[in-house]
Amino acid sequence: METIKVLIIDDHPLFRQGICWSLSVEKDIEVVGQAENGTEAIKLTESLNPQVVLLDINLPGLNGLEVARVLKRRSPRMGIIVLSIHDDDEQLFNAIKAGAAAYASKEIDPAELVRMIRDVASGRYIINDNVMSKPHVATRVLNQFRELSNVNPTEDSVAMFAPLTSREIEILDCIARGLSNKEIASQLSISGQTVKNHITSILSKLQVNDRTMAVIHAIQQGWIKLGYDEGQSRVRNA
Repeated sequence: METIKVLIIDDHPLFRQGICWSLSVEKDIEVVGQAENGTEAIKLTESLNPQVVLLDINLPGLNGLEVARVLKRRSPRMGIIVLSIHDDDEQLFNAIKAGAAAYASKEIDPAELVRMIRDVASGRYIINDNVMSKPHVATRVLNQFRELSNVNPTEDSVAMFAPLTSREIEILDCIARGLSNKEIASQLSISGQTVKNHITSILSKLQVNDRTMAVIHAIQQGWIKLGYDEGQSRVRNA
């Protein structure tokens, strides 16, 4: 049985200890390290190479979202589970953009956290389930993705958006708003078969199996540029 290496990042020692205790009984999970701030966490991931990181969103210094961005840039396959005190749509939205594989409240049941760790270690993006339960979050994600597609062509933006055409982004937007293929065809003045062809192309280009995951995958690949100003997200303007 392969052991899942987990790193816990949280500035509250009792919380870290509680997670360690909960995971200690799982034979396939090993807590390989703990960090109380973002700077320490980044250093530890380089030496410990964990498969899954449990990351508090509210850290002193570098916040959890900034840490997640750094970790995903350095280790794209690392699974990040963002933990928050509040189930907040704004934090969920930013966790998606930062590349998190899962988002959960700190009040999560220990058994559910164990299942989540195993799923994330296997490559699943549980955060997809959060988005599907909140269509307005998915729509907001796609709106920013679509806006960035209108950035004046530069070397960076061309590389960023090369996988998808502007029409494919339009169709992803329609999907996020819950439109059927027939409704998409009517809105964009194209045939239903053309809509199907575009959707097939999108899934093929991004190598995903469902529509929502196509959106999440596109964001996690860095095609949305992130920046933070006093803790808030921002995107480049066209």
